[in-house]
Amino acid sequence: MGKEYLGEFEELILTMVAALQEDAYGAAISEEIEMKLKRDVNLSAVHVTLYRLEDKGYIKSALGGGTKERGGRRKRIFSITSAGMSMLRTMKESRLDLWKMVPQLKISGS
Repeated sequence: MGKEYLGEFEELILTMVAALQEDAYGAAISEEIEMKLKRDVNLSAVHVTLYRLEDKGYIKSALGGGTKERGGRRKRIFSITSAGMSMLRTMKESRLDLWKMVPQLKISGS
């Protein structure tokens, strides 16, 4: 079997799960992306991606406690696995290697 790769949105969601830690649930991830990156995201797309990453073994989930604000419903909290952290590190290193190839160009008007 070939090496597993993540798409850009999968990488973004996986990074947010790692960053948010115990606050990594669908709505919080969506809000954080919109706030930090000024990027509109569809909550359903976030959930589908979370479940896909869980199927790949990069994250795991557990139900948190019910809250009054949610009418007693429980949140599904996601956490990154060691395989997920390994994938993020590999992707970061690959991107840094590519950036090292970009020459420092002098842009006129800057």
